[in-house]
Amino acid sequence: MGCWLAFPVIADDTIIGYVKTTTPKAYLLEHQQEQQAAIGSPIHIGTVIKTDAQGTLGLALKDDTLLSFGPDTEFEMLSYDYQPEAEHLKLDMSLIKGSLQYISGVIAKLKPAAVSLKTPSGIIGVRGTRFVVKVED
Repeated sequence: MGCWLAFPVIADDTIIGYVKTTTPKAYLLEHQQEQQAAIGSPIHIGTVIKTDAQGTLGLALKDDTLLSFGPDTEFEMLSYDYQPEAEHLKLDMSLIKGSLQYISGVIAKLKPAAVSLKTPSGIIGVRGTRFVVKVED
């Protein structure tokens, strides 16, 4: 007769998405620690994404929002709340420099006003399903 040990499965509710594509010159900064991005790396509120002159990175959020970053980009995930059953929907992002392609997910489809992108020169309110933005130094 075998003996099975039960180990609790712990889900990390702070994960809001994952890296889906990356090049070697893309980095994630969390809690003042920078690490090279890898496919499957988790994204949290407060994660800063950085790419150098040859770097690119793509990620998918829990609500199926897709974000793609080009070279020389710095981006921060400011806030994210995806609880459609409780009608809690929010996505706030900041593009400090570089380029971003955005394809909306469920949050923007259910509540477009809940999505915003801050840039050094203003705030973009997302009312469509797709856009590209570039912030130059």
